Amino acid sequence: MKLSQFNFNLPADLLAQHPARYRDEARLMVLHRKTGEVEHKTIPDLVQYFDEGDLFIFNDTRVFPARLYATKEKTNARIEVFLLRELNHQSRYWDVLVDPARKIRIGNKLYFGTDDTIVAEVIDNTTSRGRTLRFLTDYDNDEFVERLYALGETPLPKYIKRNWENNEIDEEARKQRDEEISALRKEDEERYQSVFATKIGAVAAPAACLHFSKTTLKRMEIRGIETTFMTSHMSLGNFKDIDVEDLSKNKMDSEQFMIPKETADAVEKAHAGGHRVCAVGTEIMRALETICGTQGQITPYDGWTNKFICPPYDFSVCSAFFVNFYRPKSSQLMMVAAFAGFENTMKAYHTAVKEGYRFGDYGDAMLVVD
Repeated sequence: MKLSQFNFNLPADLLAQHPARYRDEARLMVLHRKTGEVEHKTIPDLVQYFDEGDLFIFNDTRVFPARLYATKEKTNARIEVFLLRELNHQSRYWDVLVDPARKIRIGNKLYFGTDDTIVAEVIDNTTSRGRTLRFLTDYDNDEFVERLYALGETPLPKYIKRNWENNEIDEEARKQRDEEISALRKEDEERYQSVFATKIGAVAAPAACLHFSKTTLKRMEIRGIETTFMTSHMSLGNFKDIDVEDLSKNKMDSEQFMIPKETADAVEKAHAGGHRVCAVGTEIMRALETICGTQGQITPYDGWTNKFICPPYDFSVCSAFFVNFYRPKSSQLMMVAAFAGFENTMKAYHTAVKEGYRFGDYGDAMLVVD
């Protein structure tokens, strides 16, 4: 298929800048993939579409505060440093993105925090914006990571706009602005994590999982719906623009994922009992399809995937899919279209725009069922 086929008009005001007041207060579109029928519901209604013994697979990754700001030696230029992954804990090597990148060369030093007790030296160029840093500090390794995270911000995607500046002259206005900024930071720190986030390693939230409150999980439990967890550390590749028209030539960034034995056993049990399996999020579906067998069986796994899924594609593990609404030409939209059918998906998305559904990580949700 072609990239241009996944384009549609998305008004800027439908890209959600804040989460719904409560996790389970978001809207839910239910798409029946066999008929193309669309229903308009809310998150608590999802239990109506599942029976006792059906299985939901969630992502328990935890987002770390990956966006930091540093000062470049000599020039004092302000540099954004986005932590991607720790390469070596003992040596304190990290893969990062820097902005503006043109100012950062091998050998440069970057100073973090107000006391400059954490310094990083650029030791390699990995991509146009990518760098490898070696952090220099007197802290032991664990305390270093703790202090590094304390300097960071919640790594919201760029399309979620935040203005942290406070240039008010009037003292009362400045105080009020400080309170607004503090409230915004607190909201993002809490709501850009799922309620079951435990495994630190993601630089983006598993957006579909953000909708599940403890109340919704309890309602699922009461209905007899089974739940299990795996870990997929979300990367910035989820927001990377696809730059080829011919999608057969597209290459995805790799993401690390781990499937424990309990999850593999739960999938096998659901299949054996004739129950449905629902992937919560595109990263879960990608991971499952990466390692599944011909009969939909999966095994414990710890590794990486760069699998790209777009129509046409035959899925082996799941018969239901819970996702957010994604931006035009995104790889996530393409995976949804592969599962739900291209025509069904694009028609549903046009309906979503018309009905004012909210898109993006803080947006509304879609449940695809037979």
